[in-house]
This record gives sequence, structure tokens and C-alpha cells, in this order.
Amino acid sequence: MARIDVTMPQMGESIAEGTVAKWLKKVGDQVQRDEPLLEISTDKVDAEIPAPAAGILADLAVQEGETVEVGTILAHIETDHAAAGAAQAKAPEHAAAAAPAPEPAARPAPEQPAPRPAPEQPASRPAPAAQPAPAAAPAPGAPETAEERLRRRSSPLVRRIAAEHGIDIAEVQGTGTAGRVTKQDILAHLEGREAVARPNGGRAAPAAPAAPAAAAPPAPARPPVAAPAGGFDANQLWEVFYGSVRHPEWPVRENDRLEPMDRIRRLTADHMVLAKRIAAHVHSFIEVDFTRIDRIRRANRERWESQGAKVSYTAFVAWAAARVLAEFPRVNATISGENILYRGAINIGVAVDLDPGLIVPVIRNADELNLVGIARRINDLAARARARKLKPDEIQGATFSITNPGVLGTLVGMPIIPEGTAAILGTGAIEKRPVVVEVDGVDSIAIRLRSFFSLGYDHRIVDGADAARFLARLKEVLESFPEEVS
Repeated sequence: MARIDVTMPQMGESIAEGTVAKWLKKVGDQVQRDEPLLEISTDKVDAEIPAPAAGILADLAVQEGETVEVGTILAHIETDHAAAGAAQAKAPEHAAAAAPAPEPAARPAPEQPAPRPAPEQPASRPAPAAQPAPAAAPAPGAPETAEERLRRRSSPLVRRIAAEHGIDIAEVQGTGTAGRVTKQDILAHLEGREAVARPNGGRAAPAAPAAPAAAAPPAPARPPVAAPAGGFDANQLWEVFYGSVRHPEWPVRENDRLEPMDRIRRLTADHMVLAKRIAAHVHSFIEVDFTRIDRIRRANRERWESQGAKVSYTAFVAWAAARVLAEFPRVNATISGENILYRGAINIGVAVDLDPGLIVPVIRNADELNLVGIARRINDLAARARARKLKPDEIQGATFSITNPGVLGTLVGMPIIPEGTAAILGTGAIEKRPVVVEVDGVDSIAIRLRSFFSLGYDHRIVDGADAARFLARLKEVLESFPEEVS
């Protein structure tokens, strides 16, 4: 008989807590190892959490809508099948007992209806049925629903902003899961309130909403975050620009199709915008000769495959990059406030195409692996990424990244630098090209296997000369790859 704890995982270096957004299983259900068990939500990411073991979900220690610290026990899985019947028999009773009583001093109920700063829905358009009046509080003594808990227990950042400005979160229209108030929602609510208080609204757009167009698409649920025209102080401006993303909405024309983004696409969109805003992007390029590597790869292919390893060109690049990064610590570092944070490990993220979607699992301590070891790690991570079986910590902690658009025929790309790193390497298509080579002091034209590399780097920390030296050294290591490899 074994009882397994299900704990709140660490979803990022700066994330200390998370909110249980939805339980995908109920007490008494049979679960398989790595089967999605629940959804959690944090300031930075929403994710499904897999079951750590197969068995019966014995109890829930945390209900939907509750926010708890990393490491908190969320539930227990009973792996002894003899206890399954008892757990299932207790399921209805447990479900009734698990409903939490109203938390004391959660927030005072507003004594009068909260004034809304500006009509967020034009009068001619009926309000969506899925958005009930959020200001309505549950009757005294009535148990909170999961949706009410999830809404009230927003992220720590949202609660801090609300407290600083005396805002009751119940007044804010939420757009997250079950109406959960997000950071964008609270900032938009704050700006709307201040716009009403300013003479002439401070801005032309929200002060005078125009009549809706004849064939208007679904309207945004909230006004856009305003430019800092006196409405934000310095700290709030930092949060708005570097901590939130608002994607514009466009009219839906005839024959268009409008569909929501999935979780991976939403996260990718937000992270790419933030990464582009923060890092000072510059790109440098170099051409690398793969003729020698291709010969080594062909000569050792059967031996490697007999060892269960498929060694791709990307594995060669990752092996070489791991060694060159040790010589150029700034390329493996990042900016942290007004400091340079030199990373103690070389963890290389390798982009994987999910078609559609993109994810970047991480090869940790890549400089400690040989070529075959790196190849195995790439193959394993890519296979589990496409099967949606990666663990949260396997997509975090990269200090440098490699993306390979060349596998689809792209000659060269200019990739965006992931947040928290200083550089990303893009590898283009490896193709046969006629080049001038020198043999015994005589120039001649030869057919060589070549590829263009691009290095995207953050100019706040990496100078152009640093990038040039890094690329030149990487080219040297790849073009002089040792014939005897393991």
C-alpha cells in the first residue's frame, strides 16, 4: 500500500505559487502515470500537471480556485488497488465534505453597486451570457463556488495592484479561466477608472465611444491599456510594457474564420512579444562548411544506430556550441536588473516543431555530454515533446537556444532571443554549393556542403565583436570536427 503526494510544481525560477484552475479527475477516479490530472495557472504560464503515479485519486487537498505555494500537497494518489473500493465509496461523501467554507475576511462585500468607469459593452450589443454581473457577492454564509474562488484568488501581482489602488477584485471583469482577473484586466480597469477622473478623459478614444459599426466583430472585453499619458507611475509603466501583452483585435470579414488560440500559441505569442520588447536584438551571420561533418556522420551512422542513437546535424551543432559557450561566458549569461548574471551551467534549449506550435525542451549540462549523449537527449526530448509528455522542468532553465528552420528548407532566419538568455543560434538549410577552395596554393571551384548560421544576441550584454568571435570559433570547431568521435 503506497500513498503518493501530488504537489504544486515549480513552474519557473521566479514563480512561488500557483492557482488550481481545474481538476481533470475527481476523487475515486483511476489515473495512469503521466495522465493529465489538473490544470494550474500562474502569472506566467498555464499548464496541465500529470499524475506522478498510477492508482486511485484518494483525496483533494486543494480545491479549484485556491492559490498555494510551490511544494504544497494538492492531492494524494493511492496505488494500492485494494484501497480503490474504499476511495470510490467515499467519493460522494468526500466531495460534499471537501467544499470549503467561506474564508474569513476574504474581502468586504461592497455596500453599493460598484461604479463602472466606462461602458465596456455598447448598448446596442447584448452582453455575453457567459459574463454575469461580477460584482454580485454570494449570500452571507453560502459556500463559495469554484468559479468564485478562482476569480477572487487571482495571481499575487493582481492582488498587489488591486490593494495598492484600493480596487475590489469583484469590481473587475475577468477574462481568465472562470472569469479569473488577469494582470491585463486589472491594469485596464485601473486605466479606465483614471480616464473617467481626468478632464476630457485624458485620451480621446475611451472618452467618446463611437457607435458600433454595422457588421462589427465580437468586441474586446476590455479597453486597451493606455499609453502613459499621466495615468501610470514609473513602476506601473514597467509592468504594462514589460509584464503584459495586449494583442489588437481586427474586424472579421466575410468568409473569415475566427477561432481561439490554444494554450501553446497564446504563451508563444505573449513570450515572443515580451522577449522582443526587452532584449536589444541584433543578428550576425556566418557560413559553415559541413562537408567534413557529413563524411564523419556517414562513416559512423551504422555504429551509432546499433547503439540506438540517431545523430543529426543538430546534435553536432549542439555539441560544438556547448564547448564554445564555455569560452564566451557572456553569450551564456543574461541581464538581471543592472547586473550581468553569468550562468554556472550550459543548458541548451533546442526548438521542436509541433506542427502547429513550437516548444523548446532543454539539454541540461550539455557541455558534459559527448556527441552520442547529446543526440540521444535531443531525440528523447523531441519525441516526448510531440507526444505532449514533457515535464515542466524540462522546458525551463535554458541559457542558450538553437533553432533549426533549415530542416524545412529555410536558408537563414533571424530568431527571437528567449527571455532570460542573451543569444539564440539559427541554423539554415545544409545544401551543396559551388565554392572557391585553395588546394596546394591553387584556387579552384569545388562542390561543398554549406549552411548559413545566424546568431541573434542581446546587444545590452553581447557586442558585435563578441558575436563575431563566437561565430568564428563555432565555425572553426565544426569544420575541424575530430574524425574519431564517440
